[in-house]
Amino acid sequence: MRVSTNQALCCGSGQCVLAAPDVFRQDRRDGLVRLLAHQPPLHSHAAVQEAALTCPSGAITIDET
Repeated sequence: MRVSTNQALCCGSGQCVLAAPDVFRQDRRDGLVRLLAHQPPLHSHAAVQEAALTCPSGAITIDET
């Protein structure tokens, strides 16, 4: 799994941080998503998928290849 984020789309809701705090952070200055792991560990995959599904702005992209 490879994860990417688009800060131009991010609305700062923080749903990704709630779902997968070991993969995503919310910047204190602007509230936008910060990606901590482009290739998260296997135990985080379900949480990352949940984060992508619950992101209201569609700022998270997952590549399963």
